[in-house]
Amino acid sequence: MADTGVVEGLAGLSLKTLLITTIGILLFGIYVGILIYGENSLTVLQHLKEKKVVLKQEAQILKAENQRLQKEYFELKQLEPKE
Repeated sequence: MADTGVVEGLAGLSLKTLLITTIGILLFGIYVGILIYGENSLTVLQHLKEKKVVLKQEAQILKAENQRLQKEYFELKQLEPKE
């Protein structure tokens, strides 16, 4: 019982309160870690936003190339004799 008295004297709280507080802090830390680095985390969200921007740029480039190729196709089709 002397150990309990020392702990209570140091923090002014009971051993039970200290354990519950420590476990609560650890669980909160784990929760924050999952929010930042987990499967559905902020870092994943940021990577997906960057990928979305890259894919939109790629789509614009492909649309422009498709437009150019269609123009070339129709120009070549005009030169062919009609059957």
